[in-house]
Amino acid sequence: MTVPTPNARIAAAFEKARAENRAALMPFLTAGYPTIEASRDWLMAIVAGGADLIEIGIPFSDPLADGTTVQRTSQVALENGAGLTTAFEMVEYARANGVEIPIVFMGYVNPFFQFGIESLATEAQRVGVDGFIIADLPIEESDDFRVPLAAGGADLIYMVAPTTTDRRISEVAQRASGFIYCVSLTGVTGARASLADNLSEYIGRVRTQIDIPLAIGFGISTPDHVQQAAAIGDGVVVASAMINYLDTLPSNEQPAAATRFVRELADAAAKPGA
Repeated sequence: MTVPTPNARIAAAFEKARAENRAALMPFLTAGYPTIEASRDWLMAIVAGGADLIEIGIPFSDPLADGTTVQRTSQVALENGAGLTTAFEMVEYARANGVEIPIVFMGYVNPFFQFGIESLATEAQRVGVDGFIIADLPIEESDDFRVPLAAGGADLIYMVAPTTTDRRISEVAQRASGFIYCVSLTGVTGARASLADNLSEYIGRVRTQIDIPLAIGFGISTPDHVQQAAAIGDGVVVASAMINYLDTLPSNEQPAAATRFVRELADAAAKPGA
């Protein structure tokens, strides 16, 4: 099975982080939350804070991998009239305003399939989307998305979890490009008090079979969590914790607060000895 050439921006982001002896930081936001306009402002603020990559969640009515925070943002975004087109418009705006870091969409099969797989690949290439995480896409059916997306230069990012068997990891390894999203725990997204005790063992097991970058997500909530994850992973994803924090602030203060929040996490992403 032929694995496509990795997306250049994603590969460069991880290579830059590696050269600087740190993990790449990837904050998450939902397209259209808290408003369509504000989500665009949050994106630009996250870039200003020093994010290496950005994950944009596509609003969906049944986000099975997401916890209460991201579920809520998705519902509000849908009520705001946001959807996949909103996310594409955000990327187009960001690229027009000089944003060069990789942008990855995280979503579910239904909205992407409804949009049309070929149309999805074409529009992603046009506006500059670098990858797709499709949480409910089985490995066995993933080539239907992977091949057209790769032809347009976008990576299909696969997810693994602590419960993923070695055989399934091997199947992922045959197809994967860009990076692997390593779900840090069994459960859904959401801020946690601590990381899983067996995280290092699990990441080591994945690394024995996969030689592209490993990004750790789900439950990463604090600079200490980022530091722990950065010590064993190549990237760190932060979602609910930032959203929960920004939701405590007046809307006019949120962009600046997002920049500060991301900058603090980016500082914590240095690897031991850096």
